[in-house]
Amino acid sequence: MGDAKPRPDRYTTRVTDPGRFHVLHEASETLLDELTERYVVDRREGKEPVGPEPGAEIVRTVRLIPRSPAAGPLSIAFTEFPGVVVRLGRWYYEPLPECGCDDCGEDPGELVIDLHRLAAAHIEGGLWERVRRGLTCSWLETRLIGPGLRTSRRAPIDSAEARAARREGFAAAVRWAPWPRRAS
Repeated sequence: MGDAKPRPDRYTTRVTDPGRFHVLHEASETLLDELTERYVVDRREGKEPVGPEPGAEIVRTVRLIPRSPAAGPLSIAFTEFPGVVVRLGRWYYEPLPECGCDDCGEDPGELVIDLHRLAAAHIEGGLWERVRRGLTCSWLETRLIGPGLRTSRRAPIDSAEARAARREGFAAAVRWAPWPRRAS
């Protein structure tokens, strides 16, 4: 979501103050607590990664699984860096920050806003996912739409995962349903 990319001729991997991203841990904790109170979900904690790439060391992972099978899960992995990796539905994931180096200049406050936008779009039913068969391989496609957010992604997927996804109904576009609210 962050578009701040360094110019290749000036890129360094220096991170002088990783602690500035600790606000993402605090915001994620608050968000998870609020969602657990507001929606009919089961909360599970562990240490499993939520994205396909092994990144920073995972401290813990919290999964919120709606009790309605038509609504997609939301997972947040807290990394040692400190940062978070958000996973929505089956394939949509977003590391926050994406990089964290000084040259990228990612703003922790903006990343907290991005975190809330991602969650709100998903919870309100704005996530579509599917698998498409290509000539040489299969592709996964995701689309997330919500207030102030519109993103689409496409990535290759291995054949075993593609077959499993097709068996589970992802050959046609799956739009995850809005999360069920708790009775007031």
